[in-house]
Amino acid sequence: MMQRTLTIIKPDAVGKNLAGGVLDCFERAGLRIVAAKMLWLQREQAEAFYYVHKEREFFGSLCEFMSSGPCIVAVLEGEDAIKKARAIMGATDPKNAEEGTIRKQFASSVQENAVHGSDAPATAEFEIGFFFSKFEIMQTKRKN
Repeated sequence: MMQRTLTIIKPDAVGKNLAGGVLDCFERAGLRIVAAKMLWLQREQAEAFYYVHKEREFFGSLCEFMSSGPCIVAVLEGEDAIKKARAIMGATDPKNAEEGTIRKQFASSVQENAVHGSDAPATAEFEIGFFFSKFEIMQTKRKN
């Protein structure tokens, strides 16, 4: 099934000039970038985006980290895009990530793990809408 998912290249990866390598991993796996932009989240934006983790002990440090520098948000499209993107990213903890995954190649810790990805269709819909209007996302086929 054709899907869209959101990925964020986190401040650690952007700061190390790894964004191109991360995006290349998704593209080589057959996912298409249909929208992308660079931004620097304000603390309040990070808190709104990660609201589902508000009660978790890592919420504060996660929001601080995500607002610590620029990141790149992108919409990926492809067959089973959510599942495929998560497999390409690898385990949250880079120590547990399989060889060849983004996190194994580029991440340094559980928090500074280079990339975020939507985990379910409803999450992807919310996350894509958080960062992009429908006019900013390329259509797969041009409508005449």
